[in-house]
Amino acid sequence: MDNFAKVVELRLSPKRFKHTLGVVEIAEKLAHANGVCVEKARVAALLHDYARELSPETLKGLAREAKLDDQFSLNQPELLHASVGAFLVQRELGVTDSEILDAIISHTVGRRKMNTLEQIIYLADMIEPNRNYAGVQELRVAAGQNLKIGVVAALDHTIRYLLNINKPIHLHTIDARNYFLMGGD
Repeated sequence: MDNFAKVVELRLSPKRFKHTLGVVEIAEKLAHANGVCVEKARVAALLHDYARELSPETLKGLAREAKLDDQFSLNQPELLHASVGAFLVQRELGVTDSEILDAIISHTVGRRKMNTLEQIIYLADMIEPNRNYAGVQELRVAAGQNLKIGVVAALDHTIRYLLNINKPIHLHTIDARNYFLMGGD
């Protein structure tokens, strides 16, 4: 983990690295509370934004190389950082744990049937201590009730935010919300 932290620190801006450390902090707490391997949560949190600061052109090129180029994400390349990040940590850092890779992939838009580690990273990314946006405190309270309540609140928040700024909503986000509201775990 220390080697990953050094690589990530060199790769990200100080502000983004501070955010990453906040995600690690919350992911550890949520992992403890939900019976998930804390080390996996740490690694997934540390690597979740590995590709976040790549240019849109670089993200698109890597997505095409890895055959990750869904049309929705190509039109909003900032969303590609999750799947491209998983591709790069596998290729560059040798990470092969599918749970960690899935958590990196789904941390931005979510997905149907997210496992517990995926839910933890999705939520930790939104509520880490350095986040300061309207509604974050309510999300922290929801996360304190239980993971599923926190994840649904986070999905709701994302959907409302995107509606308010007139942006398209990824179908994975809608599908994840519906899945959890209809009793999915």
